[in-house]
This record gives sequence, structure tokens and C-alpha cells, in this order.
Amino acid sequence: MNTQEIVSKLWGMCDVLRDDGITYQDYVTELTYLLFLKMMQETNKEAALPKNYRWGDLVAKEGVEQLNFYRELLVHLGTKGKGRVQAIFNNANSSLKKPRNLLKLVTDIDALDWYSARTEGLGDLYEGLLEKNANEKKSGAGQYFTPRPLIESIVNVIKPQAGEVIQDPAAGTGGFLTHADRYIKEQTDELYELPTAKQKFQREKAYQAVELVDDTHRLLLMNVMLHGMDGTFESGDTMGDIGKGMAKADVILTNPPFGTKKGGGITRDDFTFPTSNKQLAFLQHIYRGLHAGGRAAVVLPDNVLFEEGVGTKVRTDLMGKCNLHTILRLPTGIFYAAGVKTNVLFFTRGKTETGNTKAVWFYDMRTNMQQFGKRAMLTLDHFKEFEKCYGKKSDGTSKRKEETEGGAGEESRFRCFTRKDITKRGDNLDISWLKDDDAQSGEDLEEPDVIAAMIRERLGAALVEMDALGELLDGGGDVVGEG
Repeated sequence: MNTQEIVSKLWGMCDVLRDDGITYQDYVTELTYLLFLKMMQETNKEAALPKNYRWGDLVAKEGVEQLNFYRELLVHLGTKGKGRVQAIFNNANSSLKKPRNLLKLVTDIDALDWYSARTEGLGDLYEGLLEKNANEKKSGAGQYFTPRPLIESIVNVIKPQAGEVIQDPAAGTGGFLTHADRYIKEQTDELYELPTAKQKFQREKAYQAVELVDDTHRLLLMNVMLHGMDGTFESGDTMGDIGKGMAKADVILTNPPFGTKKGGGITRDDFTFPTSNKQLAFLQHIYRGLHAGGRAAVVLPDNVLFEEGVGTKVRTDLMGKCNLHTILRLPTGIFYAAGVKTNVLFFTRGKTETGNTKAVWFYDMRTNMQQFGKRAMLTLDHFKEFEKCYGKKSDGTSKRKEETEGGAGEESRFRCFTRKDITKRGDNLDISWLKDDDAQSGEDLEEPDVIAAMIRERLGAALVEMDALGELLDGGGDVVGEG
């Protein structure tokens, strides 16, 4: 049984819990608790758990006794556990109400092919479960879950290296960090090619993250643990003091939350350009948080490219302090909110405070692209042409040409705009040049006088209907409508 089959089996268990009124998110959280206990047993790490509060102790009980013990276990690990264990079970509680449902979950999890799961990687199994949850629209998790093929492509071009501090200030479940770790391990034979000191740094200090939502932070901790990673993975708000105190990084990979900060607003007093727009605030945090020569890849919605006022000031500051060398315009429909249009901004922090962006290369993966979803899944192959155009240098300094499908120049998906070109646009980066085949061409439009005549005709008809309605009301008649 491979990882995908095990994930499907685990996900199928959620049907058991429908009678308990448990949501998809509750189900994944519940599975996190149970899988943690089982995986600690499978990896011979139960010494990290208090005695009498382990998987075997849970399996040994049945009925109401088992459910009561399970609830007690969650509280005990969240208060008496140590280190990562306590963090995972902090404020943990069970949504299960029926003993038979817990028994079913425990029995089915115990019966899984754990030899295959260990062979293929427990981290991959857990990531598969998180992805399954994100792809289920009813769960709502897709709004914070970045598609794994996109993450993998970003990591492929950024090329994180052993010895670098790698951050995600809006970590979600940790996909960027786990993929960066996998990339580095593949390049270094699971780190064994590195000197001892560098191995220690990579295993213990290379990764830093912050996640705001408690339940998501729990999933993050579980995910990095199962991938054999350590580092600093904090629960808190990057837009508050915790973000202000973060050390500078060599690489930042992230997909910040979209929208406007509600309630108390953004409390950071160190931003040059105060704003309640979370994306513009995160963007400032990111390019300020890079070492000179540090590089970043950030997923951001379209409004960041064209918003005026503070938006223009932030873009100008970004292009001054950093080399904003590449913008990948993503297809629509790859996130939970199908109408959201997004981009990936790739930039490198300069050694000076101004004049670092000389030109910006755009890759348009949106115009005339297929609609992605369950029927047409986004895969890594869809990014191969972009990766080829990006080049072999992780800082975007590769020698580039305007050539992709459709040839060079105007019809190319990959096109360069100089800093002078962008200045003429008022530093508006919302640039399109490909003809949208679905849009109505100018040749298909009626002449202006014909359009005007159509408007007059429809307006006249509407006025006649209003007059008739007025007469009907004056006569005391009944008006019947659909409202």
C-alpha cells in the first residue's frame, strides 16, 4: 500500500464521524492527535511521552472508558508534556461524542500498513492528508493551503542551500519549509555530505516560522516533526511584536493571508508605510527582513500590483531596496476562492537602499490557460516552462530571452519590462500583453452609433414599462411580482 492509498483510507474515515457532527477541520485535528500517538510508537519515540499516556494505553481501553481516557490524555499531554509534545497538544480537546466512533478510528489507524508508511515517509503521509483536506471545498482549508506543485516549483527556482536561514512568516501547515528541507536533503544525501557543524545547524536552526491560528499551528508542528525538522516555529502574529523581533533571513518563502486586518488593525510601528492591507504589510516585513543578497518568493493577489497610494509607495520602495526580477502571474482557480487572482513575486535584497531593480521579467501563466480544479489538477509539469525561462540562477540573474510557446516578443509568455517602462506606468505592475482568446475582439464589436441606438431603444422600452406601471398604480390595481 503506497502513501496515496493510505491517505485515501485515512480520509475515508471521516465518514464515520458525520453522526458526531464533526467538521473536516475538526476531523484533521482529531486525526492529528491520534496519528501523533501512533507515529510515536511506530518511530520508537514514545520515551518523549509521559508513561501511561501512550498509544498502547489508549488501544487497551474500550467504550466510555476509552473516550474518557482519551479526553484525559489530551489534557495531560497539553499540560504535563514536554517541548514539542506540549505545544502540539496545547489546549487540545476532542470533538468526539460517541465512544464507538473513537473505537472505530483507533482500530482502523492501528490496522494501517505502517511498514509502507514508514518506508515512504510519515511526513509525506501527513502532508497528503493536509492536501486532501485542502482540496475538499467543504473544509474551507484551501484558503490557506498553497498548492504543492506551486510550492515545489518555487523551491526549485529559489534553490535553498544548506547553511541558510529559511523563514515563512505566515507558515500555515509548513509546506514551504518541508519542501525546502526536502530539496536540501536531496542535494546533500540527507545532509550526510555536510560537515558535522553544518548538519547540526540544518537539523536544529535552519528553519523559522510564525503561524497565527492555533489549530493550524498545531498542524504545522506535527508536519515539521514528521519530516524530521527542528527550528523555531512560533504561534503568534507576524503583524505584531513577534514579527518585529524576527531575525533577518537568507530565504523567505511565504503565502501571506489576503484581505484587510480587522479589529485592532496592524500594530507594527516599524513600517515605513503604515497600512491595514495585510499583503502590503507582509510585503514590507519580508523585504525588510532579508539579509543583503537574501532572496524571497511571495504569493500575493493582483491588488498588490496596482493599488495606488500606499501600494505605489511600497512597490517603489521594494524596487529600490531589492531587485524585483521576476513576477509569475498564476492561473485562476488554483486556490479555494476560485475568483482570486494571484502572482508570485521573486526578489533579491540589494546591498544598497535604492536603484536595485533594473528590469522586471513577467511570466504569464494565466492568459489562455485551462481552468484548474478537481477535473484538471495543477501539476509540477505545468511549471516546467516557467522554470526553464527563470533560468539556473536562484537570484534571477540568469541570461534570459523572451521565448516560450508562441515564440518571442509580443506573443511570448515571458517578457521583460525595464525599470523605465514601469516608471512610466506610475510603478503599476499589473501588466498584460497576451491577447485573451475568450475576450471579445474589437472586430466583433458593433460600431459606436449602433451601440448608442441599441441603448436608446432599450431605454425607451423601459420608460414605456414605467409609464404603464404608473397608470396601473393610479387605478388601484394589484401589482404582482416575484419579490
